[in-house]
Amino acid sequence: MSAECSSYLSADKVPVSGFSCPRAGGDARAVYCCGFQDVKYCCDDPHSFFPYEHGYMWWLSVGALVGLSIAAVVLFAFIITVCVLCYLFISTKPRSKLDAGLSLQMTGKTSC
Repeated sequence: MSAECSSYLSADKVPVSGFSCPRAGGDARAVYCCGFQDVKYCCDDPHSFFPYEHGYMWWLSVGALVGLSIAAVVLFAFIITVCVLCYLFISTKPRSKLDAGLSLQMTGKTSC
């Protein structure tokens, strides 16, 4: 049993010629043509779309969600900290003008 993968344009718009499955030097069980419009490959399951197990994709999704959640919490804490520090800076500023102190005067002789 064998399948024919028709020619196609890759994602980089490079033409790829058609081929037969299984490919020479490839897995003899890969008798089906799988993939998408811009990438095709030989596989052993006619309903396969990804060359990875579904569990791998699930853990990738969970890891991405955990990472994004942690990043969101850190960003939220940073924004709260900046707001609190700005409030403290503004609320502790003196309300009246500061005394400039004594005015400076020239010493010595003055010529008229």
